[in-house]
Amino acid sequence: MPDIGNIPILLPPLAKQSAIVAFIENEIRKLESLKAEAEKAIDLLKERRAALIGAAVTGKIDVRNVVRQELAA
Repeated sequence: MPDIGNIPILLPPLAKQSAIVAFIENEIRKLESLKAEAEKAIDLLKERRAALIGAAVTGKIDVRNVVRQELAA
């Protein structure tokens, strides 16, 4: 059995490695931006949900007919 320390490891040239790293870093930035947008959207939806529930509970909006229409559909 050969010594594991003597097994050659093939690596791309340094320029190619740098290009790969740059590509991955760019993709990570895109994903982080999309994540931030999704988190903002989630926060906004939570805020709107709370406002809608508050308006329904205090009687500012009438949701009785809305529920009936949804059940009929």
